Amino acid sequence: HCVCLCVFVGRVRLEAFSDNSGKLQLSLQEIIEWLTAKDEELSEQLPIGGDVGAVQHQREFHQAFMEDVKSRGPFIYSVLESAQAFLAQHPFQEPEETLTDGKEVSPRRRILNVSRSVWKQANVASDLWEKLTARCVDRHRHMERTLERLLQIQAAMEELAVALEQAEGVRDAWEPVGDLFIDSLQDHIDATKLFKEELTQVKEGMKHINDLAHQLAISDVHLSMENARALEHLNSRWKVLQGSIEERLKQLQDAHRDFGPGSQHFLSSSVQIPWERAISPNKVPYYINHQAQTTCWDHPKMTELYQALADLNNIKFSAYRTAMKLRRVQKALRLDLVALSGLTEVFREQELQQGEHVMDVVEMIHGLTALYERLEEERSVLVNIPLCVDMCLNWLLNVYDSARNGKMRVLSFKMGLVSLCSADVQEKYKYLFRQVSGPGGLTDQRHLSLLLHEAIQIPRQLGEVAAFGGSNVEPSVRSCFRVAPGKPAIEVSHFLEWMSLEPQSMVWLPVLHRVTAAESTKHQAKCYVCKQCPIKGFRYRSLKQFNVDICQTCFLTGRTSKGKKLHYPIMEYYTPTTSGEKMRDFAKTLKNKFRSKQYFTKHPQRGYLPVQSVLEAESSETPCSSPKLPHADTHSRIEHYASRLAEMESQNCSFFTDSLSPDESLDEDQYLLRHSSPALDHDSPCGQHMLLAHLEHQDKEQLQCTLARLENENRVLQGEYRRLKWKHEEAASVPMLTEAGEGGPGSPTAEGQQDEELLAEARVLRQHKTRLETRMQILEDHNKQLESQLRRLRELLLQVHLCERAESSYEYLQYVAAASSSSCSRTQNALLSLILT
Repeated sequence: HCVCLCVFVGRVRLEAFSDNSGKLQLSLQEIIEWLTAKDEELSEQLPIGGDVGAVQHQREFHQAFMEDVKSRGPFIYSVLESAQAFLAQHPFQEPEETLTDGKEVSPRRRILNVSRSVWKQANVASDLWEKLTARCVDRHRHMERTLERLLQIQAAMEELAVALEQAEGVRDAWEPVGDLFIDSLQDHIDATKLFKEELTQVKEGMKHINDLAHQLAISDVHLSMENARALEHLNSRWKVLQGSIEERLKQLQDAHRDFGPGSQHFLSSSVQIPWERAISPNKVPYYINHQAQTTCWDHPKMTELYQALADLNNIKFSAYRTAMKLRRVQKALRLDLVALSGLTEVFREQELQQGEHVMDVVEMIHGLTALYERLEEERSVLVNIPLCVDMCLNWLLNVYDSARNGKMRVLSFKMGLVSLCSADVQEKYKYLFRQVSGPGGLTDQRHLSLLLHEAIQIPRQLGEVAAFGGSNVEPSVRSCFRVAPGKPAIEVSHFLEWMSLEPQSMVWLPVLHRVTAAESTKHQAKCYVCKQCPIKGFRYRSLKQFNVDICQTCFLTGRTSKGKKLHYPIMEYYTPTTSGEKMRDFAKTLKNKFRSKQYFTKHPQRGYLPVQSVLEAESSETPCSSPKLPHADTHSRIEHYASRLAEMESQNCSFFTDSLSPDESLDEDQYLLRHSSPALDHDSPCGQHMLLAHLEHQDKEQLQCTLARLENENRVLQGEYRRLKWKHEEAASVPMLTEAGEGGPGSPTAEGQQDEELLAEARVLRQHKTRLETRMQILEDHNKQLESQLRRLRELLLQVHLCERAESSYEYLQYVAAASSSSCSRTQNALLSLILT
């Protein structure tokens, strides 16, 4: 009976469990089906529209959908709680087992299976509910953000439409530029710039509205057709308005530049009283001294600079003399602060790309003004822009337009500025080569000659062109093309290889860079001559004597100790020496100790690449930027003779000696001076006999006539100087007489007027005397230069006569030897015939 009762109670509990679990499973299944349907309904909703009305309608529909989902929430939560309670009463822990067919399921196993089924349905329902509610919230937030942005776009478009309409009204009221008064051009330029600044808010509004449209597009919301058209219309109106403002401003600025009063007015502050800056009809500036009542092409500061450069004439080496002069010019023009990158950017902004293009003075001023304004902005240094622009323009015109035609090639403009800017010398070489190279990076002889012609004008303006091969660049072009034999055009690598040898026509440029680098250098050594320690600037070490160091002042000016000579070769240092360099110099000095004078005579070395250019015709296409002086002009002839003499000396290698004092030297070409690996020249020199004979017969009489004419002019000037000096002494006594007359009673008015006239005449005589003394000094300097050049020529002629005598003796010995050889052969023939007989 007890067993039967237990079985009955178990069946009743099992049936009750089945009823409860069945209802719970039905509720869970219903929830799962409802959530799945709602999720599909949410997915089928249309994308968010690009219009305010459409988004508002979609938001209302979605809010109703969310309310429906929200109303179902309590029922879902109650069912999930019931499922959780059911699982708490009937937990399951054993894994699901697969039953074989025919095997009965025990009541306990059946309860576990039901619990597992309820657990699965509850998990699915819970995940679907969380996913649906999250999607509803995300879509609601997306709609709110989209609606906010659309409202912002709509309000911004309305404001911009009003602002653009007002701006277009101002634009339509503009008068044509041709109808404006010249004096009012600057006012219209300022008004246009102010109007452009006032439209900054419109510009920012257009940027903001376009950014909002872009953000909507990223969030997969595309503007409606109406909004897209309105935005596109606003953008097009804004672009047209911007173009109109830029075009108006450009027209006004061009008109003000070409026709405006005082287009160079801002440069008038570059001079001080009594000087005044004036402009010639071709826009070239000149300067008026109201006190002296004179005019000149050079700026007063430029005149002072040229006078200061005369202090460097005591430097014996032309390359260093030229480089140090250019260094002073570079500092005076503030070009030592200008970087090559900034310079190229200015060239690009000013559209100075074609080297053959010819610039006028106005374009030069605009380019230089932009350059110095950029320098002041980038370096944050105070720059006197009017003075720097005027000085730099003055220097460029002196170099490339000495006739003041008011025109200059772009290549000349770039060469002058790039040569003196602050940049690595290799970068300068590359940039200058690109200015004359074609699309393939190659350049031919014609374009290279243009480049070298522009470069040689810089030392020519300083009066140093003779030491650099003269104005003829054809030999330099041929020397450069020897690097790439047989090729009609060269690459930049060929040009850099040639420039690394420091050719004679361009050696002044790398020397300028060494001068710049040596300015701040200190060497821990004592000068052998002046005992300066430490040595500042260049340091020169003898490679013939131990512990002989010379400072740059003593070496370049030729100063020596008493009874002591400088021994060559010499090594130049413009940076502090390292231990490796000291050991290298010690080894070279030790090696040179065992070498004789004949060794250095047979193995001459130069620190540059000489260019053979004696008696060369200027056949290359080198255009003349400024007209050449006539050949009959005295100074031009002196330059011509000096150039030919320097070229002749550069080929004569017989003057090298082992121990040579600077006082005994002829020129810097004779020094074995090296700053790195010296460049050797293997070109065979032309015959000096023909050269000197030609020079003797053709130019000796001309030189003597020139000397006689200069001496005659000097005598005339000295006589005039004595006469003026006598008049000056007489005029100086006039004020004393005037003071004595004033002491007596009742001096007449006529005598006072006469005294004033005498005083004015005395002042004029003093000024005239000063000018004549300056002219006499210039002529005396030229006479000294010509006499030194004639002395060199006589030494060369004497040497050639000695060579001719040696050759004649050698020919006579050859004749005697040939005669004795023929007599010996005749004797041998007679003996042979006798033996045969």
